[in-house]
Amino acid sequence: MNLLFAWRYFKSKKTTNAVNIIAWISVVAIAVGAGALIVVLSVFNGFEDLVKGLYGDFYADIRIAATKGKTIELNTAQLAAIKKTKGVWQASLIAEEKAILKNEDYQSIVFIKGVDENYTSVNNIAKHIIRGEFDAGKADVPKLIIGAGIENATGINPSMPSYPATIYLPNKKAENLNSINEAFNSYNLNASGTFLVQQDFDNKYVFSNLAFVKFMLDMKPDEYSSLELKTDSTQTDKIAQQLQTLLGNNYKVETRYQQNQGLYTVMKMEKWIIYGILSLILVVAAFNMIGALTMLVLEKQKDIAVLKAMGASNFTIRNIFLNEGFLLAFIGGSIGILLASLICWLQLKFHLIKLQGGSFIIDYYPVQMRVSDFALVTGTILFVALLASWIPARKASLQEFTLKS
Repeated sequence: MNLLFAWRYFKSKKTTNAVNIIAWISVVAIAVGAGALIVVLSVFNGFEDLVKGLYGDFYADIRIAATKGKTIELNTAQLAAIKKTKGVWQASLIAEEKAILKNEDYQSIVFIKGVDENYTSVNNIAKHIIRGEFDAGKADVPKLIIGAGIENATGINPSMPSYPATIYLPNKKAENLNSINEAFNSYNLNASGTFLVQQDFDNKYVFSNLAFVKFMLDMKPDEYSSLELKTDSTQTDKIAQQLQTLLGNNYKVETRYQQNQGLYTVMKMEKWIIYGILSLILVVAAFNMIGALTMLVLEKQKDIAVLKAMGASNFTIRNIFLNEGFLLAFIGGSIGILLASLICWLQLKFHLIKLQGGSFIIDYYPVQMRVSDFALVTGTILFVALLASWIPARKASLQEFTLKS
């Protein structure tokens, strides 16, 4: 009954045309706010999933490293116990160090990762090779896989190898650190491939084989920088806890989220900040709604007096105008959400809006619609509608009107 009164008040013609205009302005403002929230949050979700996917292709599900220092020792028994842990599917040993890569007159500071033959089973780096192949070579004939940024900085082209590049790694046994010949071990080697994942990786990392890097760093047989694991993604946290208990406090066991906790935290904060800023549009709509309902209360003074004379309670009068506010919010929110859904679907299907510059991994704005975002926006609209409707609805219910004969 209350909703019926609200609907009749909404569609009925008012004596003052401004009431209709303000009501429709409220509807449009809510539609714009709701649509903007859905579209922007969906685009943000698309970028978030894209970035997480790229980081997921580079970082392992679980990484075991040293709590203190740069290296860990893992003997055969420990490795066997780790591999037997339920949910662990694949393991790859890593030796990593900062180095200098030089190609004739060009050079770049890089991080070299020595990886074993299981490395491409632990992550998806191999699918991001844009030139050549992922071939780390052997201990006596090592090869490099370099990031696209390093390729540009050093002029190394795996597709057209000319002269070998030189890699310089710290010499742990050096006595005279002022002499570059003693401070570094060097080796000449060719590049076999170039990868393009994400700028943070492309400008920083090169890969070679584990035995070669360990030899260059004078590492012990059981000494490594880290161990990376491919695991059952549904049990990653549980597996990490089991491995931490197995290995003890001298080892740091991190999931992919923990390895990039700063990134994920910033992305969550950015999403909430975007939500807060765009919600201001709905706040503006709330002020319009307060004005529209206040004028409607003045417009319907006679109706309120008649209803009270017929026995309607203050509660009933208040609910009529509360429903009027929810009706405005429902119409505006529905229009905005439907339009936003259509825009997102068209972007997903036809990639209408392109990214400028052409330097990103994709050339269009990625979009991903989530049920949680629709629920959040709907809840926000209802909350704003309740706040905006409460004041004029309560005022209408408490005022006393008399019928004039």
